[in-house]
Amino acid sequence: MQFSIKRSLFVKNLNDVQRAISSKTTIPILTGLKLVLTEAGLMLTGSDADISIEAFISAADEKNELEVGSTGSIVLPARFFGEIVKKLPEETLTLEVKDNFQTELRSGPAAFTINGLDANNYPNLPVIDTDKQVVLDAAVLKQLIAQTVIAVSNQESRPILTGIHLVLADAELLAVATDSHRLSQRKIKLDIDPAIHYDVIIPGKSLVELSRTLGDDVETVEMRIAENQVLFVAGTTSFYSRLLEGNYPETSRLIPTSSSTQVEFNAPELLAAIERASLLSHESHNNVVKLALDPTTSQVTIYGNSPDVGNVEESLNGQNLAGENLEISFNPDYMKDALRSFGQTEIRVAFTSALRPFTLVPSEDADHFVQLITPVRTF
Repeated sequence: MQFSIKRSLFVKNLNDVQRAISSKTTIPILTGLKLVLTEAGLMLTGSDADISIEAFISAADEKNELEVGSTGSIVLPARFFGEIVKKLPEETLTLEVKDNFQTELRSGPAAFTINGLDANNYPNLPVIDTDKQVVLDAAVLKQLIAQTVIAVSNQESRPILTGIHLVLADAELLAVATDSHRLSQRKIKLDIDPAIHYDVIIPGKSLVELSRTLGDDVETVEMRIAENQVLFVAGTTSFYSRLLEGNYPETSRLIPTSSSTQVEFNAPELLAAIERASLLSHESHNNVVKLALDPTTSQVTIYGNSPDVGNVEESLNGQNLAGENLEISFNPDYMKDALRSFGQTEIRVAFTSALRPFTLVPSEDADHFVQLITPVRTF
């Protein structure tokens, strides 16, 4: 096996594939990067058994500057190989596999020899055959992931909550995540066959890594789902993830359909105020911020308190405040995550009572995105 290639482009593909490679794996060969060279081009593969990423570099594309000397395959230690490639001096890189899987890397005056492994011992990736592929806008998919993954649980004691629940029905994609303290739900209308139906749970960590591989040059992503795997194809990159097994909790009944107090805020302004209040609340053992709403005087006030440091009180610019008087306490970190997911927009916050979950929705498009937060009991 022997080839030369444009190093900067090779590094870009290498970075994508290395996201799937972990140094902590029970299968030693998975700490390596698999390279398979054919006349058509070079395939890079990385996997940790939960997620797998393939990147294909075509020999037909002149900008890749890929010249195939002899075909073959090899598995190289990913961490060392990656560090070496990034530090090579010239723009062109030449790789040649010699006897006993010894691999020589050359670039200008620099030459490295590293020990490889037989690629035949590398586990095969799953084959996902389906004619029900779904094409998604890459920017919308990245936004959906960012808006929902914040509510994914980090507790392995309930593994099903470490994933995002995706339901595709009637040409609408519903994504839901909850850690039982907060919930995020996003809906997207799709231009696809309404008969296509999916109901799967994808690990949140997998979707975060997928989002990182979707560069600004990627316009669409194709999603294919099999029995226990999902495949996302973006250009020349293929991203595989296992699916979580089990039934996701019924979350639709958690979202209140009525409210007793409503108010509208500019999301960045409210975020800034909560960040200020949480400067002190973080010093307290319970990390709680309190919001007081008085529709009779149109007053909205936020409080943060730490017995050791002091307290903060700030009047907020709430619009269209209506309903009953209310004082409610909540975790400011949950609130900050939720507000960041809205970006630069106006939001409507609806409260039911001091001890019931409250919702945040965009003022313009309330039906397609909702964040729910459970308050904190302070008495």
